[in-house]
Amino acid sequence: MKVVILCGGQGIRAFPFTTYLPKPMLPLGGTPVLVHVIKNFIRQGFRDFILAAGYRQDVLHDYFEGKDIGANVHIVDTGEDADTGRRIWNCRHLIDGPFIATYGDGLSDVPLDAVVAFHRGHGARLTITSVPMYSQYGVLSVEEDGAIARFAEKPLIADYWINAGFMVMDPAIFTDWQGENLERDIIPPLIARGDAFTYRHDGFFKSFDFYKDVVEMDETLAAGGPPPWIAPILPEERAA
Repeated sequence: MKVVILCGGQGIRAFPFTTYLPKPMLPLGGTPVLVHVIKNFIRQGFRDFILAAGYRQDVLHDYFEGKDIGANVHIVDTGEDADTGRRIWNCRHLIDGPFIATYGDGLSDVPLDAVVAFHRGHGARLTITSVPMYSQYGVLSVEEDGAIARFAEKPLIADYWINAGFMVMDPAIFTDWQGENLERDIIPPLIARGDAFTYRHDGFFKSFDFYKDVVEMDETLAAGGPPPWIAPILPEERAA
């Protein structure tokens, strides 16, 4: 099964570090975040990757050219200013069956074979992996007189799940693919007609949207122990 990785955006939220690098190429523990993403897929049995590139794609070519990482990496120029939906659309000529699409800056210990099996079981064209939503802020419970009754730092927001990527799509999804943005234009119509499901994962997930996210995770890695996105699985247990 092929894996399309979105890695062509300008990464404005990680400026100025993305002036010279695509955001997924920011170093995490001395290795680009994108490479951690790819290696996590490889560990679970996936070997065929399509990088939907755009902004500073020369950095991707320089990094992967002549490098053997144990998998086939195909870099596609999907357009300097293309949005997420357009990037996947521009890779469709390389897709010949169900495939996974994900973001180049998100790491998770989600068991990918379970996501694929779930997708094959429901028959819809789209499966999105979702993870619990946590507040970005400390949350107060306040009495009418202003007294603080309770304070919780970045609590779990019950019954809300967020898009973690790791999406399984059937090629039939391209039949009525309309619009430029995956999240605003492509996914909502599928949901409206009951053609999308979610695989809920309550394990580790981290999106490296800002440079501070990389710095914080670097500190975690420096403290020792295995990276938190590594699931306790063996490659031979995964079928891609």
